[in-house]
Amino acid sequence: MNPEKAPIIQMKNIEKHFGSVIALAGVSLEVFPGECHCLLGDNGAGKSTFIKTMSGVHQPTHGEIYFEGKPMSFGDPRDAISAGIATVHQHLAMIPLMSVSRNFFMGNEPVKKVGPMKFFDHERANQVTMDEMRKMGINLRGPDQAVGTLSGGERQTVAIARAVHFGAKVLILDEPTSALGVRQTANVLATIDKVRKQGIAVVFITHNVRHALAVGDRFTVLNRGQTLGTAQRGQITPEELQDLMAGGQELVALEGSLGGTV
Repeated sequence: MNPEKAPIIQMKNIEKHFGSVIALAGVSLEVFPGECHCLLGDNGAGKSTFIKTMSGVHQPTHGEIYFEGKPMSFGDPRDAISAGIATVHQHLAMIPLMSVSRNFFMGNEPVKKVGPMKFFDHERANQVTMDEMRKMGINLRGPDQAVGTLSGGERQTVAIARAVHFGAKVLILDEPTSALGVRQTANVLATIDKVRKQGIAVVFITHNVRHALAVGDRFTVLNRGQTLGTAQRGQITPEELQDLMAGGQELVALEGSLGGTV
């Protein structure tokens, strides 16, 4: 990455133990503003535990977290969200029968005062929702359109646009393309590219090498709670990345191409 930039978040030698089970065994990662850093690994690799530690769901057993250069200890997800770390989960927390604008502002409803009374500001919510979705390339029929009528990719875009609007500096995307078709996947990847170009750091968790290579700037591979390597775009082929994920025999041969980080 650009040496003039400082990482916005650094995870140093993160360990997470659940009793006698070691879910993470010293994982390190740094993410820079405006980059898409892909975190890859098969099921059970430790991806979910790692991002839950990054986002305040879990506290690390050992290791350090630095956010904007300062030591950071998140007591719960609200602390991480307040700092600017937002997570969009694979299973979106949305109410299908409610409108897009209601879902967009859920928990952060704009209000207007009429005398001593406060009311939900429908006009402002609708305008902001339409504007933010348009920026992401989605043209809604209207802000009152039910979320349940949107495609899976469009719902992901609603969640991403919501996080960006409310000040995300680091956006964690947990398998956003895993259950989508080809066209919807392409839309979500385009949205990730738009977010990155706004200077927001994106952590893209996936087990799909093609999706990672489509938008990723750097790629870190986890296997059984350990980091197997980090490579920049252009340093690694899809086949090599797939082999890393599988923990195959090619690991030794890859040390040169990954700068000795394997």
